[in-house]
Amino acid sequence: MYFTTFTDVLLAQRRIRPYLPRTPLHSYPAMNVLLGTEVYIKHENYQPVGAFKVRGGINLISQLTAEERERGVIAASTGNHGQSVAYAARLFGVRARIVVPEKANPGKVAAMQGMGAEVIFYGATFDEAKLHCEALAQEHGYRYIHSGNEPMLIAGVATEVLEMLEDEPEMQVIIVPIGGGSGAAGACIAAHAINPAVRVIGVQSEASPAAYESWRQRRLVSAHNSTLEEGLATGVAIELPQEIMWQSLHDFLLITEEEIMQAMIWMIERAHTLAEGAGAASLAAAYRMREELQGKKVGLICSGGNSSLEHLRKALALVQDR
Repeated sequence: MYFTTFTDVLLAQRRIRPYLPRTPLHSYPAMNVLLGTEVYIKHENYQPVGAFKVRGGINLISQLTAEERERGVIAASTGNHGQSVAYAARLFGVRARIVVPEKANPGKVAAMQGMGAEVIFYGATFDEAKLHCEALAQEHGYRYIHSGNEPMLIAGVATEVLEMLEDEPEMQVIIVPIGGGSGAAGACIAAHAINPAVRVIGVQSEASPAAYESWRQRRLVSAHNSTLEEGLATGVAIELPQEIMWQSLHDFLLITEEEIMQAMIWMIERAHTLAEGAGAASLAAAYRMREELQGKKVGLICSGGNSSLEHLRKALALVQDR
């Protein structure tokens, strides 16, 4: 399998620049006080689809052959990958179909439909939707866009860390949420090409630990998948991101659903920003690790801001009950 290179990341930056503005990297005094060190938040929740994955979608779909564009594309998603594919497909005049679980985030579903994608509901989990998606691709000849085993997706999303280190070259630690792992794999490639001393740390919910267990055991495993955070909801590990993380990811934390919801509220209170659960997970991990992060410049990737009202209410209720 082809491994994404730093040259691929530089080329991806060139391809996506005409379509996506650079996202902000901000440091907030109240957040620095909370964590006791200098913290920078990369606001991928400011992307036009509200999540980092759009970088990969544009990089990949811009390179499809004429024959692939004619066949159309299909992807399975809990929301953000699907939005990325739908957004990029609309840019380049390609028909997109997105297979989602039956109880997918309604806001994300509406966004995909609004961008012209056909949304197909199937199964109770992402993994069930993915199997159906693969069957449809095989049956109809669509270009299947995997959420992780796509080198050009990884190259595209890696540009977020390239931007981070351009803006703050002395960053020492970068914490990235992990579902399938494309964002973390891209972070490792970009960060270590620029500065091998940068520590890249992944974080996942303990309610869906497949990527964590695969990284820890150095083999692909499945695990229970019950997290409420769509961007972290993967029950089956993905080969290409895992192989990159096995080589380059420095550490990997599991955090609770409660820690994630608390971090969502801190994002609102201390960074004046709406983060979905996956987007707030990096903050939750940093808070757990705050003692060992003292004196370091820390980058937190806020991977997305597509929280549902129902989930936001749960987070607010959790904090109010304490």
